Amino acid sequence: MSSDPATDSASAQADFLLLILSSPSGAGKTTLTARLRRTFPGLRFSVSHTTRRPRATEQDGREYHFVTREEFRAMVASDCFVEWAEVHGNLYGTSVAEIEKARGTSEGVLFDIDYQGARQIRARYPDAVSVFILPPSLQELERRLRQRASEDEVSLKTRLSAALGEIEHYGFFDYVVVNDVLDLATRQLESIVRAERCRRVRRARVAERMLLDARSAR
Repeated sequence: MSSDPATDSASAQADFLLLILSSPSGAGKTTLTARLRRTFPGLRFSVSHTTRRPRATEQDGREYHFVTREEFRAMVASDCFVEWAEVHGNLYGTSVAEIEKARGTSEGVLFDIDYQGARQIRARYPDAVSVFILPPSLQELERRLRQRASEDEVSLKTRLSAALGEIEHYGFFDYVVVNDVLDLATRQLESIVRAERCRRVRRARVAERMLLDARSAR
C-alpha cells in the first residue's frame, strides 16, 4: 500500500525539531548530547562558530568552526548569526546557515548553547524546545570540574560563579533534567524528544490532511 506524499511531507515537517540543550559547564551536557544523537541520528548537531582556541581533541568543523575575532565580528555585521554571545571572554554564535542546511536533510537541529543564545533562538523560532541540564549539586559540579584537571584555581572559581548565573535562568526553559544518574538523564531526554514530536500542534497537518482526503472521497 503506497503512502500519500503530502501526508509523508507533513509528518516529516512535524518531526523536524529545534532542540536547545543548555547547562553550566561540567553538568554533563556534552555526554548527554552525544548519547541523544546515537538514539536520534536524524538530529543534526549545530556546529557553532567560536573565537576560542581549539582543545587538543577538537577539530575545526566538527566541534566548532574556529574563527578569529575579526572574522566573527564581520559575520555579526553581515547578520549571519541567529544568535551569538560572549562567554568567558570568547565569542560564540550559531549561523543561520546551520539551520537552513538542516531543513529537508534531517529530522531537526540540536543546539548546545547557553541561556543567552537560547533566548535569541526562541525569539526567532518560538517553536524551539529548550532543555536545561542541572548537576545534582554544586558540590558535585565542582568535583567534576576539578576532575577535568584542565582548569587552574582562578578559572575554576570563575566557572563556578558563572554556573550560578546560568542556573538562575532555569525558569526560561521548557524542561529541566537533573544529570545525577547518566542513564536516567539520557532516558529523560529521549522521552522529551518523543513527546515533543507527538504534540498536537506538530501532528495537526497530518490529521487535517486525512480529514480533507476523506471529505474529497465522498
